[in-house]
Amino acid sequence: MQEREAPEKGFRPHFPHFATRAIHEGQEPEQWTCQAVVPPISLSTTFKQKAPGQHAGFEYSRSGNPTRKCLEKAVAALDGAEYCLAFASGLAATLNIAHLLKAGDHIICTDDVYGGTNRYFRHVASEMGLKISFVDCSKVKLLDAAITPETKLVWVETPTNPCLKVVDIEACAQVVHSHEIILVVDNTFMSAYFQRPLDLGADICMYSATKYMNGHSDVVMGLVSMNSENLFKRLSFLQNAIGAVPSPFDCYLCLRGLKTLQIRMKQHFKNGLAVAKFLEVDPRVEKVIYPGLPSHPQYELIQRQCTGCPGMITFYIKGELAHAEAFLKSLKIFTLAESLGGYESLVELPSIMTHSSVPEEDRQQLGISDTLIRLSVGLEDIDDLLEDLNQALKAAHP
Repeated sequence: MQEREAPEKGFRPHFPHFATRAIHEGQEPEQWTCQAVVPPISLSTTFKQKAPGQHAGFEYSRSGNPTRKCLEKAVAALDGAEYCLAFASGLAATLNIAHLLKAGDHIICTDDVYGGTNRYFRHVASEMGLKISFVDCSKVKLLDAAITPETKLVWVETPTNPCLKVVDIEACAQVVHSHEIILVVDNTFMSAYFQRPLDLGADICMYSATKYMNGHSDVVMGLVSMNSENLFKRLSFLQNAIGAVPSPFDCYLCLRGLKTLQIRMKQHFKNGLAVAKFLEVDPRVEKVIYPGLPSHPQYELIQRQCTGCPGMITFYIKGELAHAEAFLKSLKIFTLAESLGGYESLVELPSIMTHSSVPEEDRQQLGISDTLIRLSVGLEDIDDLLEDLNQALKAAHP
């Protein structure tokens, strides 16, 4: 699969191309009296009013902040959206979206999903009276069959975490919209550069911006984009009422990260594809899952739906847990750590780390075994990455 430019659909930004939007949209120097090229970090928690209820666009930093507004405008432009809202974390964004519903409403969530999302829906949202079903949404017939009169929201993650199943967003949108259900797509793995869920029919595009959108492993943040004015007003109210907003400094850092999003994603794809090809032919590896490989069962869908792939690779090492542990302990460049999408290469064992809160029975059904290893391939020199993997595989299988 070769990375290609995303088509421009339903788009009304000031700038026509992705990299230019990422650098300039919402960051025009003319909005500041000092004409700052880089948006200032507005640390003030409150803003002077001309008269009671008469302000110049900002009144209290939880309700709105100049630096945050710049970020939200930039992300909206990258997503082809009318609106964007920033939250204190990806899970804070998930929480606010769930608050669009009421007790008794039903949520369908992709079965293979980020462990934190699974934990929130299973142990928190369900305690607030929401009904949760976990369904393999890569099979649209299963999604359709799971819909009930109480279903109000479908939560799709594509590619899924950690098994990298690909969900047909457009097909899901056709099904759920026939029932007037909200479709949310967690676009964290692909970023705004490789996948545009709103163009494919999603109502909400959500990110853990902690990952690729910021890309420097120094910000925890969530982003939510949409075109519906009604959804924007409701979520904007919740953003203020719940108060899970990011700091101005984090917004500044994420804006900085966006400026290199295009070139970072191109290199993540290049490195990720090289690593996937290397692992696929290695006799010490049982199986490789990477949407950019022709061997992926939904490779054709990825070609239609996306313009490239990130650096996320899942593979099964031959052997048992001891072999996986030996491999992980022997790596020198790949850091054993949770999270993903930063410039540095990371590795983790989902069964014990990010997905340990998923019930064991569900992990087994999904294929999240003790030999399943997830890589987040970074921006290091590819020869060094391949050598690191090779020597660690040798240590696991001498």
